Amino acid sequence: MKTSIATVSISGDLKEKLSAIALAGFDGVEIFENDFLTFDETPATVGQMVRDAGLQITLFQPFRDFEGLPEPHRSRAFDRAERKFDLMQELGTDLMLVCSSISPLSIGGIDRAAADFAELGERAQKRGLRVGYEALAWGRHINDHRDAWEIVRRADHPNIGIILDSFHTLSHKIDVKSIRAIPGDRIFLVQLADAPLIAMDTLYWSRHFRNMPGQGDLPVREFMQAVASTGYDGPLSLEIFNDQFRGASARSIARDGHRSLVNLMDQVYRAEPEVVRGRVPNMPAPIETFGIEFIQFAAGGEAAGELSRLFKAAGFTRTAKHVSKDITLWRQGGVNLLVNSHTSGFARTAFLAHGITVCDIGLKVEDAGATVARAEALGAESFVEFIGPGELSIPAIRGLGGGLMHFIDEMSELEQLWEIDFRSIEPEAPVADAALIGIDHIAQSMLHDEMLTWLLFYISIFDAEKAPMVDVVDPAGLVRSQVIENGNKSFRLILNGAENPRTVAGQFVAESFGSAVQHIAFASSDIFKTADALEKNGFPVLAISPNYYDDLEARFGLDPAFSARLRAANILYDRDEDGEFFQLYGRSFGEGLFLEFLERRNGYRGYGAYNAPFRIAAQKRHLKPAASLETA
Repeated sequence: MKTSIATVSISGDLKEKLSAIALAGFDGVEIFENDFLTFDETPATVGQMVRDAGLQITLFQPFRDFEGLPEPHRSRAFDRAERKFDLMQELGTDLMLVCSSISPLSIGGIDRAAADFAELGERAQKRGLRVGYEALAWGRHINDHRDAWEIVRRADHPNIGIILDSFHTLSHKIDVKSIRAIPGDRIFLVQLADAPLIAMDTLYWSRHFRNMPGQGDLPVREFMQAVASTGYDGPLSLEIFNDQFRGASARSIARDGHRSLVNLMDQVYRAEPEVVRGRVPNMPAPIETFGIEFIQFAAGGEAAGELSRLFKAAGFTRTAKHVSKDITLWRQGGVNLLVNSHTSGFARTAFLAHGITVCDIGLKVEDAGATVARAEALGAESFVEFIGPGELSIPAIRGLGGGLMHFIDEMSELEQLWEIDFRSIEPEAPVADAALIGIDHIAQSMLHDEMLTWLLFYISIFDAEKAPMVDVVDPAGLVRSQVIENGNKSFRLILNGAENPRTVAGQFVAESFGSAVQHIAFASSDIFKTADALEKNGFPVLAISPNYYDDLEARFGLDPAFSARLRAANILYDRDEDGEFFQLYGRSFGEGLFLEFLERRNGYRGYGAYNAPFRIAAQKRHLKPAASLETA
């Protein structure tokens, strides 16, 4: 599989774009005409720059408003084409894209257009060039790949082929099965783009909201399965028009693009292995997860003491110490929390950069080695840190936001992590058990512009799906929120994209210098028992406005005694068609981290999105420099 990306997809001048594209691992690049025209070098120099970067020019584009023109406009169109052919030969590429005409002068007619392309094919053949015809979704006469293919078929010239673009096909909801009838050798290039489902003008939608395959809502995999069935074995190229991408890091977006193509073809292979065998990277299947084995916090000095007091107030017990590092294990139910106060290594660096922070997440997976192998195939970086004699070497990768992800499985000695790498210590005076049984989910905050990068990272590596994005109302602005979860809900992540630094999520990102995990939600077997234990242990609970409970009682028709019980414990409540949901929050600590305690009853599947504005308002009232437990 050869991968390519259009220069219009990323930011920077042409030199910067080529560098980012090469570093991301692409094989080729589409030169978008405006990127060339605004660059102050000759075509020959640009062509050499591409080759020096280890790339090839897969396409020069676009050539507009060509077919179906009356004279003298028709002759002028051929003259323009000849000039572009000159330029292509200087650049060192043999393929040009002609998009279907939007000119009001265009007459239309399949045979007329086919005759034009037959003549253009003759001219291209004399120069050793090829022309690909693409149906724009907003083309004046041709806006469907089926009509574009009929024109190419009737032109019947070896130097004229069709270019397929997933956006133009899927935005019109054209049946992709029609692609299977096109011979693979008549497809000169396949361009891929995804997009969120938005009701708007197709041209505006295309020019501003495209994104990488897997980041949007279009059935790009089904489109690519149809293409693969034709026997097409040419480049797969990304053509992404997106305002957000054009203002972001070129290297980051290029890396996302390459990851999206590798992941897409892996999906196609697993759906139809006989069709694409041998044309995709060899890597493990999407990784099945079984939950979170541990969460590790970086904290030193007094910060470590503050964190320890907080965990103790939440009902955790200090049970073990690492055999060679200053790492303490706090445990309750199925939850393992680590406080890393070691004076060297990754955690120390994370603490100096972010303050108290979640520096590492340990996931339970089917095969830890396979997880790292898949992540590396998708462009992630593996991580290895010094270990002492007899200690476990735990497979790990660098995650996003400056953190690590370690992987634990049951098929190796990794399942003995707590027995091999830790030694039990004498328990302290017991605290009231808070009935915590596991980690329900983790919420990570990032800049809104980075949200799609995070989404793609997770859904490409793990066997998990994204839920529809929702808006969470913060008094300082909206926060975009998206859930990622696996089939049995043992792995749940919430991504919160902040546009405004004055929102709770935005302030956390700013003050923690980009740290990722902002809150951890613990699952409780009995939320009222949890609330009683937290009160007894002196845990600093977030106070919710009494007005919330007045409305809650009316909205759900709650029994006044039950409502009063919720109010007394500052528990938020929600209900859906399946069951009930209870939430209790702690006050912020560190640079804006906070803990949540929740109980799901009778299959409640959501995350209490309705309650988020009330939680945020309460946090705003308490959002001051974090107080220690002794003064909270």
